Amino acid sequence: MRRPASPRKGQRSRPPAGAPARSSARRSQPARAAKATSKSNGAAGRASAKPSARAARPAPDRRASEKTVQGGRTMTGVEPAAGASRGKYVYCIIESADPLRFGPIGIGADPSDVYTVHYRNLGAVVSDAPLEVLDSTRENVLAHERVNETVMHEHTVIPMSFGTIFKTREDIVELLRSAAEAFGDVLNKMQNKLEFGLKVLWDRDQAIREVEHDDEDISRLKKEISGQKGPTYFARMQYGRLIDSALQSRSERYVADILEQLREVSVASRINKPIGDKMIMNAAFLIARDQETAFDGKVKSIASRFDKLTFKYTGPWPPYNFVNIRLKLERA
Repeated sequence: MRRPASPRKGQRSRPPAGAPARSSARRSQPARAAKATSKSNGAAGRASAKPSARAARPAPDRRASEKTVQGGRTMTGVEPAAGASRGKYVYCIIESADPLRFGPIGIGADPSDVYTVHYRNLGAVVSDAPLEVLDSTRENVLAHERVNETVMHEHTVIPMSFGTIFKTREDIVELLRSAAEAFGDVLNKMQNKLEFGLKVLWDRDQAIREVEHDDEDISRLKKEISGQKGPTYFARMQYGRLIDSALQSRSERYVADILEQLREVSVASRINKPIGDKMIMNAAFLIARDQETAFDGKVKSIASRFDKLTFKYTGPWPPYNFVNIRLKLERA
């Protein structure tokens, strides 16, 4: 799937900063419960699973023939046996009853093989990894994203946050079993949907000059300050407050206009906190797969209207900003 370029400045970046899918797992603790929530513009769908207090029985070691998806070809293979000192790194959850392998694209200096662990029609996409806290190095984070992006070409994914490691295969099976209803609900809501990020930036100095020109009060106060011979501290304080208020109002009008135009081609949107004083909008949009071209065209059309703004458009991504996974763990 292609990754659209920015209408003004093409930049491949990580998903929009905000509230990505949250998950946690400790290497010595099997999962006891999970709550999966899909969220979108205040109309969140919520599903939770309450597992039995009884631990799951260990699943048999299936070394069945598996389908390998790589380079558009399907091959067969056998899941590698887990090493005694290695755990299972979880990238995402998908719907699939058949064991799958995605090739050596996982985390590690030598990319590890990525495959699935199943409970009924749910599959956790995993690779073997050391039982230790992984450093969030650029290489590791990119490997995590690479796996999710590869899997989402053919599957709807529930992305897990970086660094989610379970001690054993049985722990993952118990997670899937205890939260099967919750995961199924979220997968249904996210079916055939993708996330795109949109950041909008402006030249703040230019915006200030425009405000000074357009606002009579600010223009008059600036002239008074420049003409005063005595202390101007309080006048400058008032000038600063007026400038900040005018810039805030102007940026909010821009954002409201952009959101209104994108509403018709998106399922939901999430507004995250802007980063720095040049960014006025930091948003994520949930898009139906069949609306990707329409969304792309609409962003380019908006960018052509606001020639004083810079649009940075990234995607498609897994729905990081629209899925929230919380795992409750119980010490073994």
